[in-house]
Amino acid sequence: MTTMRIGVPKEIKIHEYRVGLTPMSVQELITRGHEVLVETHAGDGCGFSDDAYRLVGAHIVDSAAEVFERAALVVKVKEPQLGECAMLSEGQTLFTYLHLAADAAQADALIKSGATAIAYETVTDDKGGLPLLTPMSEIAGRMSAQVGAHFLQKAEGGAGVLLGGLPGVPRGRVTILGGGVAGTNAALIAVGLGSDVTIIERSIPRMRALEDEFDNRVRTIYSTQAAIEEHVHNADLVIGAVLIPGAAAPKLVTRDMVREMGRGSVMVDIAIDQGGCFETSKPTSHAEPTYVVDGVIHYCVTNMPGAVARTSALGLNNATLPFTQQLADKGAEKAMADDPHLARGLNVYKGTVAHEAVAHDLGYDFTPHKAVA
Repeated sequence: MTTMRIGVPKEIKIHEYRVGLTPMSVQELITRGHEVLVETHAGDGCGFSDDAYRLVGAHIVDSAAEVFERAALVVKVKEPQLGECAMLSEGQTLFTYLHLAADAAQADALIKSGATAIAYETVTDDKGGLPLLTPMSEIAGRMSAQVGAHFLQKAEGGAGVLLGGLPGVPRGRVTILGGGVAGTNAALIAVGLGSDVTIIERSIPRMRALEDEFDNRVRTIYSTQAAIEEHVHNADLVIGAVLIPGAAAPKLVTRDMVREMGRGSVMVDIAIDQGGCFETSKPTSHAEPTYVVDGVIHYCVTNMPGAVARTSALGLNNATLPFTQQLADKGAEKAMADDPHLARGLNVYKGTVAHEAVAHDLGYDFTPHKAVA
């Protein structure tokens, strides 16, 4: 095992407070003989001071430029902004969320950099799951019901509906599109708030599992256009939680459906990182999280878990650290050759697109890497 120099830049996406490596993760990597560079104040948003990193042996550096210049492996949280892409070079490995199918400019910049870019959201596991996406999907799902309830308040422009209702007063109606990790966690909070919850899902085994999991406190409906139209029309809160790994999200809710919804109802698009599953979706930030279309409030924040940065960073590091250790211990090539699940995270490799769904959605040639061919 050779020593790897690992870099952690401060996140620069607007209102992004998470950090790629916590001090605990840094300590684990240093114990294994690696060197870690952390940009000053990178962990402040999570409550991790520079001194906390120094205490475990990290080197604090003054700028992102120094991190990118010196590190062989760069570990982040959110997709690199274009200025960060410009600092990457051939021979470097980037390990972070990418969501390239919805971001042609970033894909082009990563291709031009010549770097190896491995995306958290397409790394797999033995059960066919997405283990590095799961913790953030759990958080975004739970937050979606929470923020939906908030924006339904009249003072926020909403319809003035309390999701839990009141004796003699109907409960708020919540429609969730997708019964995967994010949708299940959205339902968990919505049910806890006392809402009338409908989950629209296309997998019959998954629908059975949801009804068992929630002890029949949710309604499951097979996904058809007619079913989506009916339940979106009647909902106070619609949560979009669909996912096709690596690919752009399907547009399940049309503009016409939005036009028929009640004024002051709320839509939360968890799938916005992958382009969104509502036809009326466009990316927003925590600085300006909502906008209104035909009287319907849209919440389409692309980094929802960044609002609960400490919980998110700790949960993310629990999932990513074993893969980061592999990349550090072996280098990207051998790590991917030894672990096909990590190899499926490869999106861009030395000027080529190495993930089929990304290539398809963005119109690039697909060039499979030998580790995933």
